[in-house]
Amino acid sequence: MADPKYPVRTVGRTFEILEIIQELDGAGVSEIAARVDIGKSAVHNHLTTLENYEYVDKDGDEYHIGLSFLGLGAYARNRTPIYDTAQSQVDELADETGELVNLLVEKNGKGIYLYQSKGENAVELDTHEGKRVRLHCTGLGKAILAFRSDETVDEIIADQGLPELTPQTITDRDAFDAELEEIRDQRYAVDREERLNGLRCIAAPITDDSDRSIAAISVACPVHRVDDDRFYEDLPEAVLGAANVIELEYNYS
Repeated sequence: MADPKYPVRTVGRTFEILEIIQELDGAGVSEIAARVDIGKSAVHNHLTTLENYEYVDKDGDEYHIGLSFLGLGAYARNRTPIYDTAQSQVDELADETGELVNLLVEKNGKGIYLYQSKGENAVELDTHEGKRVRLHCTGLGKAILAFRSDETVDEIIADQGLPELTPQTITDRDAFDAELEEIRDQRYAVDREERLNGLRCIAAPITDDSDRSIAAISVACPVHRVDDDRFYEDLPEAVLGAANVIELEYNYS
């Protein structure tokens, strides 16, 4: 992420406020002021301006993210070439498996959920389109990192670290490097409850014609419902098949 030579503090504060509102699923002036180093009146001025432009909505004493962001988000997603290419395959994989299928891209060292599709048995999670997650603790993120250069992986880990999110998260660099090597060999990644307890995922990278990852696709399912035979045998085949179709269409159509 580039550091601006002359940062505009007011703009930065506005985005801080918006991120707090999203994180708290709605917040009042006092809550926001307690988390940014400006007074309540300044927070109120930011919120009033955002409300006038319909980027936040006021409900009683709380402010929520407004629908005006929906148009911007849809526009940004539609400008991402892999979205148009992958959408139909994500939907088909969700129908085939009955599970939650995700499409993730990397931006500035984190993963962004670009698209999700729910099969008939899909689990409800804390993820949504546009949500940012760390790469090291998801199958999607590991699949992306495994097909990036060593220099890129080093930079991302130096910036983001390998923090523990669950007891299963890989936090040792040597162990993480070994995990990436295994992913390169088999061309899919496994999330063994590394971000959320009780959730496992199979993910495959989507690569360009130089074998550099541009995205990843995954199937996510609860541990208690999907047995090991289906998880380790059926799902990798299905995910790899979908990734292959997307790659062919992306690289050669």
